[in-house]
Amino acid sequence: MKILVLRFSSIGDIVLTTPVVRALAQQVPGAEVHFATKPAYRSLLESNRHIAKVHCLTGPLGELVQALKAEQFDYLIDLHNNLRTRLIKLRLGVKSSSFDKLNGRKWLLVNFKIDKLPRVHIVQRYLAAAAPLGIRDDGQGLDYFIPEDQEVDLAMLPPAFQRGYVAVAIGAQHATKRLPVDKLIELCAKLARPIVLLGGREDESIAHVIEQAFETEAAPLQPPAQTIPDSPYYFPKNFPVQSATRPLIVNGCGRYSLHQSASLLRQAQFVVSHDTGLMHIAAAFGKEIFSIWGNTVPAFGMYPYRTDFRVLEVNNLSCRPCSKIGFAKCPQGHFKCMRDQVLDLNLPPPRDGR
Repeated sequence: MKILVLRFSSIGDIVLTTPVVRALAQQVPGAEVHFATKPAYRSLLESNRHIAKVHCLTGPLGELVQALKAEQFDYLIDLHNNLRTRLIKLRLGVKSSSFDKLNGRKWLLVNFKIDKLPRVHIVQRYLAAAAPLGIRDDGQGLDYFIPEDQEVDLAMLPPAFQRGYVAVAIGAQHATKRLPVDKLIELCAKLARPIVLLGGREDESIAHVIEQAFETEAAPLQPPAQTIPDSPYYFPKNFPVQSATRPLIVNGCGRYSLHQSASLLRQAQFVVSHDTGLMHIAAAFGKEIFSIWGNTVPAFGMYPYRTDFRVLEVNNLSCRPCSKIGFAKCPQGHFKCMRDQVLDLNLPPPRDGR
């Protein structure tokens, strides 16, 4: 049976589809699973041993549709459920089922703070979309496959990191899902352990500021000229003096590929992350996760899946959640969902190998 799975973005959402892909490949007799996505996510999927072929939207939608028609699929599972995927389903004309996005219930929660969302993880709703093919939840959690040549040898890190480190994913697609840089520095000081900062090239300058914060103990910190945007989401005007314990910092933002970042997550003692793709990759490796939430909420169903985790959030804010995704700036202007974070991780004293 030839099956097509549709999910065009993004990293976290695609990682969250992996239990469906695995179940299809292992539980449907004779299954050949294909996946359609955007080119940016090809490498993420090509390393998945349960996927026979990845199709990418590299030009007009019609070109992709023609390529998919040539494959003669028996069944289509839509795990994106937007206008583009509905058009693909219509034009392919094969049996299909779709994931319920629950947009109406999310709208009620965002706009009226009426919570009618089921307490069900999004993975379970993805699995429900594939249920007509007779698959069941195998209880194995998420998958992430790292190509052998993308594994990071910890011998390349400073000696202290070879005895253990914490991975901190500092990025997120939207500013209202990211801690301001002074709060990130506060977080790193509280960790008081060797830290590898992870993120994309867009996070590299922020990571550099964090590095600088711990270069000189008890030195007043000044925003480096032309390093970061003049924005309260990156560097508030009344930036405090830091005199806390200085952790060792390795800035991995923009310096490692996605697979290499995944390797560093896998080898970390534990992970601290915003609500973002690296959080879900860490969950695929069963890592203990401290999950930081700003304008979005775990009730949307995208918290770390089947791993030990703790949510760090500011409860009882009348404005939260203000979006199901995020914004470039706080609609209220106060950004209390991140600025008021206590960041109390209750960690035991650091020791080698912890």
